[in-house]
Amino acid sequence: MPGVLFSLMLLGGLCGLGQAMSREEKSKLRNQVVEMFDHAYQNYMDHAYPADELMPLTCRGRVRGLEPSRGDVDDALGKFSLTLIDTLDTLVLLNKTTEFDVAVRRVLTDVRLDNDIVVSVFETNIRVLGGLLGGHSMAVMLRDGGQHMQWYQDELLHMAKDLGLRLLPAFNTSSGLPYPRVNLKFGVRGPETRTGTETDTCTACAGTMILEFAALSRFTGDPVFEAHARRALDFLWEKRQRHSNLVGTTINIHSGEWVRRDSGVGAGIDSYYEYLLKAYILLGDDLFLQRFNIHYASIMKYISQPPLLLDVHIHKPLLPARTWMDSLLAFFPGLQVLKGDIRPAIETHEMLYQVTKKHNFLPEAFTTDFRVHWAQHPLRPEFAESTYFLYKATGDPYYLEAGRTILDNLNRFARVPCGFAAMKDVRTGSHEDRMDSFFLAEMFKYLFLLFADAEDLTFDVEDYIFTTEAHLLPLSLSTAPHSSSIPSNTTEELDDSNFDWTCPNTRLLFPDPAFPRKLRDPIRSAVDKSCPRPPPYRYVEPGMGHPPLRAQDFMANNPEHLELLRRMGAVSAVAAEDGVRFMQEMMELSSQQQKEQLPPRAIQIVSHPFFGRVVLTAGPAQFGLDLSKSSTGVRGFATVAEPYSGCSEITNAEYVRGHIALLQRGQCMFAEKARHIQKAGAIGGIVIDDNEGSSSDTAPLFQMAGDGRSTDDIPMPLLFLFHKEGNILLEALKEYREVEVLLSDKARDRGVSPCTFGLDPDPRDCPLRLSLSAEVCVRLSHPPSFFSGGDEPEAEAGCLTEDATSLEEYATDGADLAPPIEERDSEDREEPEGDTDSGSQQVDELLADWREDLEAFQQMEKDEL
Repeated sequence: MPGVLFSLMLLGGLCGLGQAMSREEKSKLRNQVVEMFDHAYQNYMDHAYPADELMPLTCRGRVRGLEPSRGDVDDALGKFSLTLIDTLDTLVLLNKTTEFDVAVRRVLTDVRLDNDIVVSVFETNIRVLGGLLGGHSMAVMLRDGGQHMQWYQDELLHMAKDLGLRLLPAFNTSSGLPYPRVNLKFGVRGPETRTGTETDTCTACAGTMILEFAALSRFTGDPVFEAHARRALDFLWEKRQRHSNLVGTTINIHSGEWVRRDSGVGAGIDSYYEYLLKAYILLGDDLFLQRFNIHYASIMKYISQPPLLLDVHIHKPLLPARTWMDSLLAFFPGLQVLKGDIRPAIETHEMLYQVTKKHNFLPEAFTTDFRVHWAQHPLRPEFAESTYFLYKATGDPYYLEAGRTILDNLNRFARVPCGFAAMKDVRTGSHEDRMDSFFLAEMFKYLFLLFADAEDLTFDVEDYIFTTEAHLLPLSLSTAPHSSSIPSNTTEELDDSNFDWTCPNTRLLFPDPAFPRKLRDPIRSAVDKSCPRPPPYRYVEPGMGHPPLRAQDFMANNPEHLELLRRMGAVSAVAAEDGVRFMQEMMELSSQQQKEQLPPRAIQIVSHPFFGRVVLTAGPAQFGLDLSKSSTGVRGFATVAEPYSGCSEITNAEYVRGHIALLQRGQCMFAEKARHIQKAGAIGGIVIDDNEGSSSDTAPLFQMAGDGRSTDDIPMPLLFLFHKEGNILLEALKEYREVEVLLSDKARDRGVSPCTFGLDPDPRDCPLRLSLSAEVCVRLSHPPSFFSGGDEPEAEAGCLTEDATSLEEYATDGADLAPPIEERDSEDREEPEGDTDSGSQQVDELLADWREDLEAFQQMEKDEL
């Protein structure tokens, strides 16, 4: 049944839903995907291997412990050549059989799994264990074909079992939920191994094990792995909120209490739902399908507000938990295709597509009116995944055009000489020195399949299922030792009265070829308007005749608003829910008013051999030229000022004149530096941090304030770079002597060099020369720090908008967290002016009284649970 179901799920309606793309155009795009993969993969192998990841801006490998810590993000790194293992089955899918053979041999000879290092159980499972199993599946397929891999004797499977045994100690808990981290060498032994002390884990972290662990059990015949994964799923199912049938984001490993009760389909939960449905497809156990359908019905009842997917509280599912969405939910339309619910999949995908076109990439989080909430984009593949599944389901060439958009944006904005760099800020186009392994494991799989015809594939992908990391596991595993041999903690009986067993053919769903367009057009219009009103709330206070009061509309001198505020929490539980939301919004607005900050700026290296493809995140100044009001920015050649501090008259004015001066932070105020280089004739300035090792990857951006007096005499722009980004610029200047940069509010279009996509280039014009430069591609040397101390720039939340909340709430797919924004004391800080509204004291008193009522309401709610 699973194989048949999967085929039905992927049936494509071939009706003409749009202008068809020619085979030649599809072939061109498919070849472009392969060229881009080669660029990313070869740069990893040339400049990073055997490190876990490539750092594409500095052309070297990221080795854990040698780079500044990125917090939970680094838990994916285990000194086991992560990117190579994650990429194994991608090589086969892209018909790179020879490279696959070489890669497997390298893994077998070079990779160690017994390192004394603490790793994420979740990330290691989906990336490394999944990568080994996907590689094994491909090796067996090729070996059985009789032409390749004849030497292979299941070595990758033996490594996978070794790794599975190293992950098993994490499951040694009373609940069966795994600890979030394990030491590869010593397991879970308490503080001495830096493990076993955690109390909480995310739902996705505990519920995304069944595909890899069950596959490992069925490949090896050892049921222990599948048994542990099932036990964890059973526990999560038992702990769902019985009224709403939703699960929270974070759960206590030991007690099963929900630590965070917000529920959605994005970060922290996403792949839990995905694995319930896919476990049914792979293993054929009806129980997984029943659970998924019960959850799905609640998602569509409470969370889905087409085209939006909004988090709610599990115990009060009519109460929104946040006013923004995270990018990880972009996988959900693809999952809806597997479910067979095509209409909402089209609607949500269209919303995501329009946000992508608006910002070039999906921001890590965006608001319900489609503005940037968190501005990073680490080259996530989820939108490409859903695009592929919708094309497979509908045959609509509209999704081929969406795929073209993804390709174009990656090449225009993320491609750099040594690979593809994550976006530090989608608003400015600035880069982060990061290329995660999932970019090679997932993005190129889905894009290649999107543009491939059947004859372009050496095997039938419908014989396999994609894990959450897009690793390929054969559906034939359902015929291995059956799930009935695996003990389960539940005794529930299957009730199939409320859901369908198969998915409908899209030809029957959409007999009218214009139907999808009718779904998409209103969504496109809504996003184009940029800031539509959020969808109306579903309830109105009985007898009041008014929608709930929103913090952004509140006016302290409005008697009606004051009366509404008094009634919150005092009339009914519904009014109290309004009050909870109002207080959340008030806190966000208060935070916004305290952080009146400028957005980050971009420094783009536009000269040979960079051609605009390297963009550095820069902090702005509160004085000088406002780059957001300049249509062209300021462009010029960079030169180092003497003295480097810029704190006295510039002695090399003949070189600074007409140039952009580079300065070192320290000794004097920023405005003083600006005046000195301006007097010398500079057209702009870049201040480089003297704190060795500082980086925008791990610290909030700085906003440079003035010196306490008028700065109207400084008309030129001044930007701030951390030490790491500044070194990239200094090394380029050392290597090429003449380096031209563009200072702007956001990066301009990157120039396409002649060597892109196989054109016949002049060797001087090929940006790939940078990747071959020994001086650039080794670890960048640090210029001496001549001075320290002096000007303290103001902290700026460079990757957040004014309405952003704490990043600590954001549990990504693999805990992919950016560092929290910190406030820094500074002699340059400009304090926000106080609120002089005559009604503020009255409002404060009202809010204080109301907060007591709110706390009482929340305690009552806790007791009720």
